[in-house]
Amino acid sequence: MKPLSITEIVSASGGELVGHDAGELLTAVSTDSRNLPAGCLFIALRGDCFDGHEFAASAVAKGAGCLMLDALPEDGVELGVPVVLVKNTLYGLQRLAKWYRQQLDIRVVAITGSNGKTSTKDFAASVLSQKFHVNATRGNLNNHIGLPLSVLSTEEKDQVGVWEMGMNHAGEIAPLCEIAAPDLGIITNIGSAHIEFLGSRKGIAEEKGALARALPEQGTLILPASCDFVDYLIDRTRAKVMIAGNGRGAVRAEDLRITETGSSFNLCIDGYDDVPVKISVSGKHMVNNALLAAAAGYALGMDAEQIGAGLNAATLTSGRLRRYVSHGVTVIDDTYNANPDSVEAAIETLADLPVNEGARRVCVLGMMAELGTHADAEHLRIGKLAAGKNLQVVSVGAAAVKIFQGAKEVNDTARHFDDAAAAAAWLKDYCREGDNVLFKGSRMAGMEDVMNQAFALN
Repeated sequence: MKPLSITEIVSASGGELVGHDAGELLTAVSTDSRNLPAGCLFIALRGDCFDGHEFAASAVAKGAGCLMLDALPEDGVELGVPVVLVKNTLYGLQRLAKWYRQQLDIRVVAITGSNGKTSTKDFAASVLSQKFHVNATRGNLNNHIGLPLSVLSTEEKDQVGVWEMGMNHAGEIAPLCEIAAPDLGIITNIGSAHIEFLGSRKGIAEEKGALARALPEQGTLILPASCDFVDYLIDRTRAKVMIAGNGRGAVRAEDLRITETGSSFNLCIDGYDDVPVKISVSGKHMVNNALLAAAAGYALGMDAEQIGAGLNAATLTSGRLRRYVSHGVTVIDDTYNANPDSVEAAIETLADLPVNEGARRVCVLGMMAELGTHADAEHLRIGKLAAGKNLQVVSVGAAAVKIFQGAKEVNDTARHFDDAAAAAAWLKDYCREGDNVLFKGSRMAGMEDVMNQAFALN
């Protein structure tokens, strides 16, 4: 963060100063008292299971130079540092981030979509780093708390911000756009993630379309060629539109080849010679994410050689189609999260992987969350899809039993286990050298536990 005075923070957040401002400059913001840099602003957020105000004194003891609170200690204890007193600390954080963004001379690439946000962010950060100083979303800081923190982490040297925007409910993307003020927007796809709360894919498209609506006339909206809501989204933006895709669009992949160790293709951009690219993950959907990132580089004036170098150098966040080998078995870790679209993409990737004669492809699946009334049908569909691809289907957890039932309708080889230990024990006995084993499920499914128990990856 650029150095900010306490006076600036008070004004930007709409608060009032309690205590003495000795002219300190703050260079960081934290909402976690367990891990904060000395001299930072500690913002005491309130949540369903915690209240940051309970840790205000601890934050001071660990070096916080200023606190943002919405209530002073009832016992009148002096905290020993200036306090920015606001009506609501979450709104105070968001107001501060919105003001701070307005002080930054950067271009912002905002990324939303049902799937692929983080992978696209990783690709985009790698591409854009070939030419610019980049501030990119860290971890999963992409919601109403995480995005403001990402904005506030931007330093004076940064020239581009690459920030994810996640959502669960209607009305959540637009406020994030107000804070981030994006110049470029990437919508990775319109799937069925969070359909429990949005009702339909059209409802999801309308919510994701808030990013399209927020872009300025001189901005750029980047869309995948394969999206069936392209025209819907184009109608909702005044920005220039750029299409990217496998074999289609101004930025495209040709001569695509999927292997065990990744995906290779020729990056084709209008006006440039083709550039050979190899990314470290397999799957057509990952190539799609890479192309969206490439389009962001193209929109910001990068040439094909720079863009290709960035894609070749990209490293993805863990839990997303990462590949390991354990005792000759190839383990594919896609455990970070899951919804029907991302599971379908992972299944397609596994089915496309070449295997030696006699080796098997094993699909170990947990439940998919936030599907509401669609849950049973989607779990059944995924089971049928996986079995229909001649995969050995293994479902884990009581909430995933419909996957097993769907697979059993196709063939009799499917297996179901209610707990991780039983599934891991079966996999240890079943899998042999040369097999490919995919692990996928929503966070609450804990599929990484099955994976680690079965193949001792930790």
